[in-house]
Amino acid sequence: MTRSVRRTRRTLRLAAAGAAALLALSACSSSSDTTGTSTARDTSASPKLSGTVTVFAAASLKESFTALGKKFEDRHPGTKVSFNFGGSDTLAANITGGAPADVFAAASPTTMALVTGKEGTAGTPATFVRNRLEIATVPGNPHQVASLKDLTKSGLKVVLCDRTVPCGAAAQKALDAGRLKLTPVSYEQDVKGALTKVELKEADAAVVYRTDVRAAGDKVAGVEFPEAAEAINDYPIALLKNAPNAEAAKAFIALVRSAEGQQVLSAAGFLKP
Repeated sequence: MTRSVRRTRRTLRLAAAGAAALLALSACSSSSDTTGTSTARDTSASPKLSGTVTVFAAASLKESFTALGKKFEDRHPGTKVSFNFGGSDTLAANITGGAPADVFAAASPTTMALVTGKEGTAGTPATFVRNRLEIATVPGNPHQVASLKDLTKSGLKVVLCDRTVPCGAAAQKALDAGRLKLTPVSYEQDVKGALTKVELKEADAAVVYRTDVRAAGDKVAGVEFPEAAEAINDYPIALLKNAPNAEAAKAFIALVRSAEGQQVLSAAGFLKP
């Protein structure tokens, strides 16, 4: 083989190696550009949340929603979750009356319908938990209340939620299921009001949700009763029409319905939807 041929082959090999190196650099550059574009696209798809999310929620959700609100604020610095807890019917009336809010979480589909029927929601309500009734008595249960029928005993001071609110409507349904008639010493506007009467020993017993009995700790004693199975309430949640902070409101609803949110609600005693 001549020296000229060897030089020619060596030149070709060097040219081929150079071309391969250029291709590799081009591929790396292309990959980097794609990654950068993807990252930018992901960032724009998940805008930073800020501002206040105003949530109107049934009184029985107070403890669990307050905990979820703290989780939401920790996860999204710059946001604040402001709650208005109360009887679902009162909250519905406030919303249809024009009160500014982002989210409504009711203790029954009936009270949610008061809002959706007025074209007050932008999204379809979704059931996120269920709740069951329980009897709350003063600590130690000195009157030995063991059943729903025991609440009809003469001289026993019993408190119920007003029939216009979900806990009151559910209590009446349970009484009807047991074919029982009960005249309470008072009707309260929300479940926390009924529970407070027992905590202060102004009443001997009240029909409330088991979540409220659990939240009260040793301030009351709980008594389960079979008729409660006939009066389980579904809790719907919805994004409100013209919500001032719709994006953050959607994220809060997503947290409530997530596995993490469901774990908090289950720990409070709520049933899965």
